[in-house]
Amino acid sequence: MCGIAGIVTLDAGARVDEHRLRRMRDALTHRGPDGTGLVVDGRVGLAHTRLAIIDVAGGDQPMSNEDGDVWIVFNGEIYNHNDLRPGLQARGHRYRSRCDTETILHLYEEEGERVVEHLHGMFAFAIWDRARQRLLLGRDRLGIKPLYYAATDGELLFASEIKSLLAAGSVRPTFNEGVLPEFLSTRFVSGEETFFRGVQKLLPGHVLTWSPGDRPQARRYWQIPAPTAERSGGAASTSGDLRARLEAAVSSHLMSDVPLGVFLSGGIDSSALAALVARATNERIRTFAVGFADREANELPYARLAAAHIGAEHHEVTVTPSEFFHSLPHALWHEDEPIAFPSSVPLYLLARLARDYVKVVLTGEGADELFLGYNRYRMTKWNARLGQPYWAVVPPAVRRQVRRAVHALPTRIGRLARRTFVGLEPGIRDLYLENFAVFPMALQRRLLRRPDVFAHRDPYATEVRCYEEAAGGLLDRISRADLQTYLLELLMKQDQMSMAASIESRVPFLDDRLVEHVAAIPGDVKLPGWETKGMLRAAVQDLVPPEILARSKMGFPVPVGRWFREAFAPVVDEFVLGPRAAERGYFDRSALQQMVTAHRSGRAPADAIWLLVNLEIWLRIFCDGEDPGHVMSAVRLGHAITARRSSTRSVQCASSG
Repeated sequence: MCGIAGIVTLDAGARVDEHRLRRMRDALTHRGPDGTGLVVDGRVGLAHTRLAIIDVAGGDQPMSNEDGDVWIVFNGEIYNHNDLRPGLQARGHRYRSRCDTETILHLYEEEGERVVEHLHGMFAFAIWDRARQRLLLGRDRLGIKPLYYAATDGELLFASEIKSLLAAGSVRPTFNEGVLPEFLSTRFVSGEETFFRGVQKLLPGHVLTWSPGDRPQARRYWQIPAPTAERSGGAASTSGDLRARLEAAVSSHLMSDVPLGVFLSGGIDSSALAALVARATNERIRTFAVGFADREANELPYARLAAAHIGAEHHEVTVTPSEFFHSLPHALWHEDEPIAFPSSVPLYLLARLARDYVKVVLTGEGADELFLGYNRYRMTKWNARLGQPYWAVVPPAVRRQVRRAVHALPTRIGRLARRTFVGLEPGIRDLYLENFAVFPMALQRRLLRRPDVFAHRDPYATEVRCYEEAAGGLLDRISRADLQTYLLELLMKQDQMSMAASIESRVPFLDDRLVEHVAAIPGDVKLPGWETKGMLRAAVQDLVPPEILARSKMGFPVPVGRWFREAFAPVVDEFVLGPRAAERGYFDRSALQQMVTAHRSGRAPADAIWLLVNLEIWLRIFCDGEDPGHVMSAVRLGHAITARRSSTRSVQCASSG
């Protein structure tokens, strides 16, 4: 895992300014504390920060081919690089290291931009081909590794993180206001846009090429496969094959010359992953877990149970509310954009614990989207199934009257009824997207004060397009949309929070060969009846303690709602209702006050308040230029938000036998 950055000037006679390139590189030091590199070839400059995982002594970057006319900077891991190496050597390529970077370089010499089609792993890279005067950017199929770029009138910039682009000085940190409706609805920005005007993502499964005289051109090289009828057997009939594929994916992800461990939540996904890792290695594995003192948000007992089941050396951290809020601005600075989920902060602190023991961690990210593990999939399936006869028989006018009646019901009863088929209309927008939006469109119309900016923005445009492009049934199409949108936000959280602590995170459930296999299995096999992830449960039932198999999903809970209502209510007063937030003019103050009042009285969840707090903190750090370490000083609490050290614990777990 590393950080990459680069500048391409469009003026053929110009030379890249090394000082600007060095600033971009230095903004990524946390991603690669083991070494730095920089090369300037006239109009092109490449920079790299290295976290040494494979061939620790060799493998410095930027790296060139034997002739010095092709250069690469690379972030990630190529798990099949040892399989590709003999064929490349047979074609005359001479290796100078054992690292996977060199395999990409030689494979590019043979395949050009089709190099990405042969790589299995997580990657973001830039290749400068001096002879062809061509720049190639590539990103892995699922978007596990980030890559951002900005095209100005005079140059093309790219980097692993947005803060590196800003360090170049030619891109101003200006809020891309048009993304606000999507952020409020979904928590994140899908598609190519970001929160910064002029900064774009290279989308997963895409390459981007540039040559003198041409504009940057992106091309998609991979798509999630459609479900196939021949794979429509039940969960039990597919479990044996799935188990073998899971074992192969985990085995490939253990490639490392440095110590590795597993992030363990105590859920099915991470518990199964830890057990598979333990079986695949001869060494005792290390596991890491995070929790809170609050009983309703503490999964540590389940993590300990899973660790004991496999005889792991277990380490954990218990986060205090003070440390959570002290760390929030720092975690947000690392994410570059407002934090979608409170779980980013404990993940940030967990990564800091893990770095004292390992340099690589494996996580269970991606299993819920792939195997349909979220409760919202189950609710949508049954709303669609029960609603079909209702929508077919009941006239639209009557349905509208029923919906009005449902909305008039008392708060808690009405909130539940509105999310059932009697309160919804058919179609992906109402049945799924609006039903699970943080700020539904009706609320946004009351809240947003800039109709000239926001009225014509469809917050669900990318999700709907991904859904409509997909084949299969309702669950298949929703899963494909989430794998291309919602999952990206989770992967960026995983990447940036781990890299903030200079450790590499790997996601075996998103091995592209495993994803292609599972995506081709119809959704009803993955979600039979009312049980989520039925296929995965059948494949790993002998690996996971029964108490974990039977427990309800908690989803990495953080008790931020209670904190906002009690001791840390001043955080909301400052960042949601405070004068600096009000002066920005985005929101109607009376609507904000109603939301906060509803939350404090227990009539509304904290999700909406969380997004607004993070938006204001992001604006202060990136647009106002405030130091992350000073942001919380504006909050007036009965006690200061200090960096109180969280409690850590190591547990020597005995094998269950």
